[in-house]
Amino acid sequence: MCRHFPPCPAAEDPDREFAQIVAHHPEQGWSLLCNKVLTFEDTGLLLNGTSIAPRRPLPTQAAS
Repeated sequence: MCRHFPPCPAAEDPDREFAQIVAHHPEQGWSLLCNKVLTFEDTGLLLNGTSIAPRRPLPTQAAS
């Protein structure tokens, strides 16, 4: 249970990535949030054992 004020968003909420970081390992590329969501450097998530694909921006093509 979150003890922050205001409380962090739940793992099921759309804004779940705004929860406080409780463990950060940049050398391994991941962070654990207060709501037990595992975030990865490439913007992927691990949510209740389910992998959510990274949301990287699509590459843009240079104008010819």
